[in-house]
Amino acid sequence: MTTVRTLIAVVYVRKWKVCQMDVKNAFLNGDLHEEAPRAWFEKFLKRDLAHRDLAHRFAMKDLGLLRYFLGIEVAQSHKGHLLSQTKYISNLFQRARLSDNRTVDTPLETNVRYSPSDGVPLADPSLYRTIVGSLVYLTVTRPDIAHAVHVVSQFITAPTSINWGAVIRILRYLRGTPFQNLLFPSTSSLELRAYSDADWDSDRNDRKSTTGFCVFLGDSLISWRSKKQDVVSRSSTEAEYRTIAVTTCEIVWLRWILADMGVTISQPTPLHCDNKSAMQIAKNSVFHDRKKHIEIDCHFTHHHLQLGTISLPYVPLTLQIADIFTKALSVSRFRFLCDKLSMLIAIALCV
Repeated sequence: MTTVRTLIAVVYVRKWKVCQMDVKNAFLNGDLHEEAPRAWFEKFLKRDLAHRDLAHRFAMKDLGLLRYFLGIEVAQSHKGHLLSQTKYISNLFQRARLSDNRTVDTPLETNVRYSPSDGVPLADPSLYRTIVGSLVYLTVTRPDIAHAVHVVSQFITAPTSINWGAVIRILRYLRGTPFQNLLFPSTSSLELRAYSDADWDSDRNDRKSTTGFCVFLGDSLISWRSKKQDVVSRSSTEAEYRTIAVTTCEIVWLRWILADMGVTISQPTPLHCDNKSAMQIAKNSVFHDRKKHIEIDCHFTHHHLQLGTISLPYVPLTLQIADIFTKALSVSRFRFLCDKLSMLIAIALCV
C-alpha cells in the first residue's frame, strides 16, 4: 500500500485524474508463457492506452473516477484528496459485537505494559484474531492506530482477556474518530522527508526495542512503521541507530519508486533524528568496538550519507513526529502528533 499512497500523492500534485477499471478475466486473455502476473503486466503495457484499446483486448469495465476500492474511500475537499475507511470501521464494530457507544481519546492507555501471562486465556481466540487482522488493514489509512495495532498483534497466538480489553479500547477510539481521513494536499511538493525514532527496551518481556518511522512526500504521509526490533539493543543509541538504518532502506526504496514514476529527487532526503550519538556514529567512518555489533547497519547508513541519498538533521524530541509510532502517549501529545500526520477530520463519502 505504500506504493499506492506514493502514486496517489504524485498523481494529485500533478493534477492527473485517477480512474478505476474492473478487469474481469485478464489472466485468461492469450497464452502466457511466463509467471502470470508479470506476463500479464507486460502484455498490458504493450496496448495503446491513448486509444482505449484495452477494452477490446480485455474483458473490462470503466468505473469512472476512483471513489471506492477494497474498502478504501476516496473523496475530494478544498484542501486536497482524502483517503478513509469509514464504512469499513462501521462494519468492524458489527463484527466485534461492540454495542455500546463509549469512546476514548487515545487508542492505548498510557504507561500500560502487556504480558502474555496477564489475564485469562480466551476460550475461543478466533474473534480476537479476526478483529486484529481487520485492524491491521485499517492502518492503511489510519497511521494514528499503527502502534496500538502493533502491540495487540503480538498476542495473536494466545490472546487473553487483558489483550482483548486493549483491542476494545482501540475500537472505542475509532468509535470517536470514524471520520479521520488521510489527507493528500493538492498543493504539496514532491520532496521526501523522514522521521526516525526508537523506544529502547520497550518490551519488558523480551527487552527488545520498538522502531518507528514515517516518510512524507511534501505534506503527504506515504509510509510509516511501528515494529519491534529483531534483536535486543544494548543501549538507546544502538536502538536508535538500528531504526535509522531501517528508515534509510525505506528512503532508498521510495526514491527508486518515485524515479520510476518520473519524479527525480536530486537533493539528499532529510532523515530527522533526535539522538545525537546515533547521528555521530553515522557520520564517523571509523568503526571501533562500540559499533562492531551493528557494523552492517553502520556501513549501510554511512554509505548513503556519503552518497547524498540522505542527510541527518537533528530534531528535538518535542517535534519528533515518529514518536507516535513507538509508544503510548498522553492525550495532548497524541493529538499534537496526529495533527502533524496530515490527517483531517471530515465526513468521507461512503458507498
